[in-house]
Amino acid sequence: MKPVADSGQLALLSNRKDTMAQMFLERVEATPAREAFRFPRGEQWTSVSWRETEQLARRRAAGLVALGVEPEQRVAIASSTRIEWIECYLAAVLAAAATTTIYPTTISPDVAFIVADADVQLVYAEDAGQVDKLREHRSETPSLRKVVLIDGTPEESDGDWVIALGDLDALGDEYLAEHPSAVDERIAAIKPDDLCTLIYTSGTTGRPKGVRLPHSAWTYEGAAVEGMRVLSPDDLQFLWLPLSHVFGQVLLAVQCQIGFATAVDGRIDKIVDNAAVVQPTFMAAAPRIFEKAHARIRTMIQSEGGARARMFDWAFGVGSRVSALRQAGREPSGLLAAQFAAADRLVLSKIRARFGGRIRFFVSGSAALDKTLAEWFHAAGLLILEGYGLSETSAGSTLNRPSQYRLGSVGPAFPGTQFKIAEDGEILIKGDGVMSGYHNQPAQTAEVLNADGWFHTGDIGHFEDEFLFITDRKKDLFKTSGGKYVAPQVIEGRFKTICPYASQFIVHGNKRNFVSALVTLDPDAVVGWASANGLGGKPYAEIVTSDAAQAMVQGYVDELNATLNRWETIKKFTILDRDLTVESGEMTPSLKLKRKYVETEYAEVLDKMYE
Repeated sequence: MKPVADSGQLALLSNRKDTMAQMFLERVEATPAREAFRFPRGEQWTSVSWRETEQLARRRAAGLVALGVEPEQRVAIASSTRIEWIECYLAAVLAAAATTTIYPTTISPDVAFIVADADVQLVYAEDAGQVDKLREHRSETPSLRKVVLIDGTPEESDGDWVIALGDLDALGDEYLAEHPSAVDERIAAIKPDDLCTLIYTSGTTGRPKGVRLPHSAWTYEGAAVEGMRVLSPDDLQFLWLPLSHVFGQVLLAVQCQIGFATAVDGRIDKIVDNAAVVQPTFMAAAPRIFEKAHARIRTMIQSEGGARARMFDWAFGVGSRVSALRQAGREPSGLLAAQFAAADRLVLSKIRARFGGRIRFFVSGSAALDKTLAEWFHAAGLLILEGYGLSETSAGSTLNRPSQYRLGSVGPAFPGTQFKIAEDGEILIKGDGVMSGYHNQPAQTAEVLNADGWFHTGDIGHFEDEFLFITDRKKDLFKTSGGKYVAPQVIEGRFKTICPYASQFIVHGNKRNFVSALVTLDPDAVVGWASANGLGGKPYAEIVTSDAAQAMVQGYVDELNATLNRWETIKKFTILDRDLTVESGEMTPSLKLKRKYVETEYAEVLDKMYE
């Protein structure tokens, strides 16, 4: 497919700023007094303007220059999503450094690998725990000259190797007093192809790879999204996504281009509570967040039963009929319109109120979203716009639009991005958002990025009209011993929508004579079920391995199987006695399954189902 863009979009793309630094500063000059960020301090939310954000970023950038950080040298951020993450990132941008991201959950050997591989000069460490990881492998990371501690007080034993964040800012003040043009000189010297971000893929297999993204990639993403006309300066984003992930970072670029405000708090357990307080107009999330919200609402209604459950089911039945009409470009009329008004007043509006009541749309990415789940939210008046992209394409390559969407698809291409489908169904992408290559890995770069600039995504998909549909990861598709292909992600997503107690559902069957599954149950959701089934107060492992839990899951598997082709049906399953977690290495920090790792870890359990 050739890139599609109208004249206005082409003008935005061709006239965009050259660098992330210029894009940020242009935003500051355009709307200096407008709110840029909102963040929690204790029980209250505090706001800062674009000008205030710039002033702090300049001070901190000068501190980096004073410490000897040179253009394109790497500055790492080992922190959860919070306002300080953004401030440290913008400081690095203004200092012409390149940021490298480290998830706070990354184990210390992988932290050492990233720091060494990226030749990191300085690390912003969120707390003493992150410093401990760096100290443990200090001898393996000779490039690391300084650690800046965001929370807490540096230990005396570390000497001047670790300094407090306030010390860096003070150093910047001193440097600017003597060299007032230092930061401006750095900004002026940045070129579009200079490295802006070296982002390490969380990796579902093997060691993470460093993806090199130049400034031009981020300015492209910002201009492309503005050209879609889906967001305006009056929007309010709630940002909880890990900023160590490319999905989180692209939202910062888009914000700098368009100028909306962002409320920032990375605590996952606070997402729904924060949304109710912040009242955002849009929010991006991984599918797991939508799955959990859906499951929580369903289990709550099921536990109440009676008239309220019947009203809930009726309202969603009405909402589903209206959703189908709206997907076809029509509005309800007559009796259905009256029924929908009542359903909305009594039930559906209360669902929206849980997310603040002002949501225009959600954005879903990072993994496949089950179409049935998207339809359920749409019935409640909550549109989820699914998009598609990878770390290697700066996160955004396709996106459904509020006025142009097809549930189940990942939408049309970004303006200016080209797609083609290879003979084997693999999706290839070309455009300004594509990486310049993998850091220190020319051979692996050549495997996925050809001389003509086409990036081989490793995903299988197809177009229907202008809408892209993803089948699965090429490496995850498997063939049974009967010669039938199975796309596991589709089945897994469907089950998690059907079963409100499911946390993970791992479909297995490569070269096997039938398809099986590993199941984990959500620790929070299963508590209510346990109380209602005579297992209240029992340990998690005892609850999920009980005969009652086996029977409950079997019922949902039967419901799933009724929607599948015969060769896809789940013949056997095993419920694991604990959930899969990021900390145990079974999930990536962006909540994607490490399939090969899990299949290896539970090989004996899988084999037993085929005996």
